[in-house]
Amino acid sequence: MQIDFDKAGGLVPAIIQDHLSGDVFMLGFMNSASLRETQRTGEAVFFSRSRNKLWKKGESSGHVLKVREIRVDCDADALLVRVDAVGPGVCHEGYRSCFFRRLETDASVKITEEPTFAPQSVYGREKQA
Repeated sequence: MQIDFDKAGGLVPAIIQDHLSGDVFMLGFMNSASLRETQRTGEAVFFSRSRNKLWKKGESSGHVLKVREIRVDCDADALLVRVDAVGPGVCHEGYRSCFFRRLETDASVKITEEPTFAPQSVYGREKQA
C-alpha cells in the first residue's frame, strides 16, 4: 500500500493511541523516512516541523512509544499508531496525554487530568518545544 505523502506536502498526520485503553496520547506528523524508521525500530519516530528533522519520541525523556500496530485510513493519508507508552506520560508538559485540556462552550479551557511527571526533571526546564 502506498501512503499518500503528497497530499499534505510530504507529511501525514499520525494519531498516537494507547494499544490497550484506546486513549489518544498525541498527534504527530510522519514523512516517508520517519515511517520507515518507525517500522524498522518498532518505536515511534516523527518528522519535527519546527526542527525540520526526524525526531524519535523519547530521545530526551526516555518516554518512548513502542509500536504495536499501524493502521492506515481509507484515503491512505493518515495513520493510527497503536502503542505501549513507556514512562509516566507522553506530553512534554508533564501529562499522560497531550489532550489534557477541554475547550468549554464559553471558549474557556479546563484542565481535565493531573500531571504524571515533572517536565523540568526530565527536560531540565519547564517546557520543551
